Amino acid sequence: MPATENQGSFLNLISIRRNQVPSIDNNHDLELEDLDLFQKHVAIRFSDLLSSPSTTTPAPAAANNTSSDPSSASTASDSPSAAQDTYTTPPPPPPLLSISWLRNLLDTFLCCEAEFKAVLVSGRDPSQFSRPPIDRLIPDLLERAVKALDVCNAVTHGVELVRHWQKLAQIAVEALQQNPIGEGQVRRARKALATLLTSMAIDDKENASSNSHGKSTERTWSLSRRGGGGANIKDRHAVNFRSLSWSVAKSWSAAKQIHAMSSNLVAPRGGEATGLALPLYIMSTILVFVMWALVASVPCQERNGLATHLSIPRQLVWAQPMIGLQEKIGEDWKKKEKKGTAGLLEEVQRMEKVAQSLVDFADNFVFPLEEEKAAEVEAHVSELAEICRKMEEGLGPLQQQIREVFHRMVRSRAEILDVLEQVGKSSIPVPY
Repeated sequence: MPATENQGSFLNLISIRRNQVPSIDNNHDLELEDLDLFQKHVAIRFSDLLSSPSTTTPAPAAANNTSSDPSSASTASDSPSAAQDTYTTPPPPPPLLSISWLRNLLDTFLCCEAEFKAVLVSGRDPSQFSRPPIDRLIPDLLERAVKALDVCNAVTHGVELVRHWQKLAQIAVEALQQNPIGEGQVRRARKALATLLTSMAIDDKENASSNSHGKSTERTWSLSRRGGGGANIKDRHAVNFRSLSWSVAKSWSAAKQIHAMSSNLVAPRGGEATGLALPLYIMSTILVFVMWALVASVPCQERNGLATHLSIPRQLVWAQPMIGLQEKIGEDWKKKEKKGTAGLLEEVQRMEKVAQSLVDFADNFVFPLEEEKAAEVEAHVSELAEICRKMEEGLGPLQQQIREVFHRMVRSRAEILDVLEQVGKSSIPVPY
């Protein structure tokens, strides 16, 4: 009978739906579990970064161990000798905003980004991407990624500038390591250090000048080639600079770029806080923070007011270590911004202090050196040589990691766009 057949079909449908309910619940539970793990991993990774000592304290000698670098951490822990020696203490974390710390930060970003992509895409119905608020949040994240690519380019060129400073400092080191130190070596060292300090000061002075006049002028990183520096750091008009790097657009500003990335970054509320909106917000926050920290550390065009361009709600447990880092870096930035320095990179700050001390020594140089003064100069030269060594070893790998972050964002953006394209095609009604 037709009625019985219809009744049977209805009962069969209910049975199918009942069988599907546990599957749906299990999927939902798995999604919540994945999201919870993602938040915990973010908190752990940034807690490790927060454990680094502030740049205001000198780096301990043990921090120079190569095992502090992300690339060597796994090999050190996996070695048989390390496993047998139960009394070996792990090396202390690198100083905040040092080259090694920035490498750890970028490694953290890459790990978080890979896990985020798994949470967002793997095993998920793509149709969810077309529902609010995801349909708005994903394009926002993709737009932030585009702006982050510009920041990566600027930071890469900034690292090149720091490498040039390292070469100038190395000239001074080689000159002052001669024994005995003569007038010619002191003049050569002073010339290189004067060029170094002038380049650092002019970089931030031009940024401040452009900002105070309400306009930005097209400029290049001002660098002096070897032999092109002036004899007196106070007489900057006598310095003959040649551009070794890149020209930038008149309107480009690192601070404005970070501000644009964070302007519409709002934490999800209510039911959105347990759905896809949360990992999208977390990843967007990580992206903005990492770019903000890079810009604060490495010379970039126009960074005034940078410390005010990031706001993270304090009630979010996973964000607590990130907020702690933001406060530490922000405080340092406000102090250094007033003085006009070339960024917060720990090695650059130390180099600037030692270089100034050696310039002061050169200005008052008298031959022959007193024993006490010679010991003091030797200590400064040894410190500058160690800074140059760290830069020589770390800046190249740092640039490679920035490029890796750049290419990872390009690939991830393309993958998400492919998913969105599939969603768009599946939403087109099929004509019958």
